[in-house]
Amino acid sequence: MLIIPADLLAAIVPFFRVFICKSIKDKPSKQELLKMLLQEFHYELPEHLIAQYPLERRTDSRLLCLNAATGSVEHCVFSEIIEYLQPEDLLIFNDTRVIPARLYGEKDTGGKVEILIERTLSNNLIVAQVRASKSPKPGTILHFRAQTSEKESKQRTLKAKVTGKQGDFFVLEFLSESKFSETLAEFGHVPLPPYIKRPDEPLDGERYQTVYASHEGAVAAPTAGLHFDQELLKAINSKGIEQAFLTLHVAAATFQPVRVGNVLEHKMHKETMEVNEQVCKKVNDCKARGGRVIAIGTTTVRSLESAASGGKLNPFRGDTNIFIYPGFEFQIVDAMVTNFHLPESTLLMLVSAFTDKEMLLGAYHEAIAKNYRFFSYGDAMFIYKS
Repeated sequence: MLIIPADLLAAIVPFFRVFICKSIKDKPSKQELLKMLLQEFHYELPEHLIAQYPLERRTDSRLLCLNAATGSVEHCVFSEIIEYLQPEDLLIFNDTRVIPARLYGEKDTGGKVEILIERTLSNNLIVAQVRASKSPKPGTILHFRAQTSEKESKQRTLKAKVTGKQGDFFVLEFLSESKFSETLAEFGHVPLPPYIKRPDEPLDGERYQTVYASHEGAVAAPTAGLHFDQELLKAINSKGIEQAFLTLHVAAATFQPVRVGNVLEHKMHKETMEVNEQVCKKVNDCKARGGRVIAIGTTTVRSLESAASGGKLNPFRGDTNIFIYPGFEFQIVDAMVTNFHLPESTLLMLVSAFTDKEMLLGAYHEAIAKNYRFFSYGDAMFIYKS
């Protein structure tokens, strides 16, 4: 039995008390640990690598090819993606079309206001983000001017009435007898993402749109598809590789940051999508013959996995708020084409779920070292496992 002299015990007890208290104090709280979980998806990106304009040719973008099974990385230009495709493959594209969803105007008081449409409820009734010095109250009238010549803009105006709120968004009614699409064509701007630090320009009307866009409704582009031109699509088809199209209207909330420390508590926004029977047949036939289903973009990934059940793809039409993060079991997607995504974003989490997170961030760091261009108008990745 160890006996400690009283004088020595008196000397060391305060030390242990301080040590124990300090240890308890320094131990991260549950909230801090959960915040660290979000920080696991963080990386530092030099601002000059955020692409502000598209390249002259869509297929001239660079392509980082990541083998998720081995971790090997190869670098090429996007037009060379065809060398990574196999005749048994099936490429799935999102054919949504971006609408001119950003409008600039003013309140009755003269205060500036900017709105970004989130989704359409009916012909002239919308849900939108509203930026103003003071949040508009129900009944407030907003005034917008047409984006034509200065002379015409003074003559052509549009009014919208704030009718209420839906969560963080405002419900607006356009006081116009015109079709909603005609109203936006005259008064709206291309809704460039917030990290593109410039006003929209005429070129954005074409380039912030895929060449196969056909169903209007998105307020952000499915950017992985921006790298394809008609020539490349024809070359892929000539190789005997099937293509199919689904629709998911990308919402403005896709750019909303994760505001909770525990990513599992994050509430995903809803987006409207449709997967028809023809797409389902192609996907299920591809699976049956042992081919790869290759999703072009994270919106396509979310659509396919939303409509999956029991390893099969089923017709689906409605809203999805699927949140894909590490640990998710993919049923349909075998490979994907995707752009580089913002740190700590749900899209980065989605791609991390498809491959190893550390492997993915390692590829991101390599892309940064090689001066790849990031985000919507930037370069792309092809991630595959076989």
